[in-house]
Amino acid sequence: MPDADRIEELRTAERQLQAAQLACKSDDLRMHGTGEQKITRVEEEDLSVLVARDTGITCFLGTLEGTLSGTQFTARIRYTRTWIHDISGWRLLAVHVSDAG
Repeated sequence: MPDADRIEELRTAERQLQAAQLACKSDDLRMHGTGEQKITRVEEEDLSVLVARDTGITCFLGTLEGTLSGTQFTARIRYTRTWIHDISGWRLLAVHVSDAG
């Protein structure tokens, strides 16, 4: 598969994960699945995607709004996600989140 196709597939997987955060789907991260964290808005400012063979990196910069343990929050954050591509498609392997001020 050409790199451009893999990059677009990974960009789609990243945006599907963002949609899962908004929908609080049970297959999202543990905090979303338990209801401890609920995201009500994801506003993407920038999304960089890098693919090298079966490994991908997405770097998201944007604003999230929602609740965490019952307390409302708004935060400008940066996610760096590491993905692996296998027979079922792109799978999330690791995530780092930091405050982007």
